[in-house]
Amino acid sequence: MLTEFQKYEGAGNDFILIDARGGNFEEDPRLIARLCDRHFGIGADGLMTLSLDGGGMPLMHFFNSDGSQGEMCGNGARCFTLFLHHLGLCHGECRFRATDGEHHSEVLSTEGDSGEICLGMIPVGEIIRGEGYLSLNTGVPHYVEFTDSLDKIDLIARGRAIRYDTSRFPEGTNVNFARIEGRGEVSMRTYERGVENETLACGTGATAVAIATHHLHQPDVTSFSLRVRGGLLRVSFTPSEDHQTYTNIRLTGPARRVFGGTFNTKNF
Repeated sequence: MLTEFQKYEGAGNDFILIDARGGNFEEDPRLIARLCDRHFGIGADGLMTLSLDGGGMPLMHFFNSDGSQGEMCGNGARCFTLFLHHLGLCHGECRFRATDGEHHSEVLSTEGDSGEICLGMIPVGEIIRGEGYLSLNTGVPHYVEFTDSLDKIDLIARGRAIRYDTSRFPEGTNVNFARIEGRGEVSMRTYERGVENETLACGTGATAVAIATHHLHQPDVTSFSLRVRGGLLRVSFTPSEDHQTYTNIRLTGPARRVFGGTFNTKNF
């Protein structure tokens, strides 16, 4: 069976997108893992399908590159927004539902196949303070540790050990290491659960790092620029007076349609 797909990326975080409104794609974990494989498939950090709920609202189903279903992906959701825009399903402001709830997004600008997308994230209501780290959920769980040796850290080894530390994180966690560069400016690297490797960008991770920086180090700053391996992301939010709850969270950054094509499911 031939299936159409589009390939998008946001700050180097890349995704396969499939319009499955016609029920033409089976969300099989093995198939998804093969499609995301960079040697035997299309290659991507994840895959998203588009369907509609009973009221006609777009539904985003997100899958990690290992085929497991993910709760949320910030960069993926920005790419999904541009995908909806390219399909003519939204213009300017968009609404869609993901596993973690309803999201509002906005296409700020477009040029050719590229766009600047602002995504509304779910509120953060709990920040757990551990020994040398913070843990919080920005749609998916994240571990944040600050370091002055960002480029020297063995991200794969340390990230994997923390990600599988089930005594502290029973469901696993994404792992972020961050270095403060200045007021409202942070560099970061992320080991992503489900990809099981470093990715060039992580939207929910950038959100977690921005909130963690405010919470621990810069309580008077509510808008941050996050330098990731694939580019620059921006995060803003409104904190509560006790800095335990964060609302009005916005993740802004680039998204781009790279190419499209078809694949035969029997070939995978």
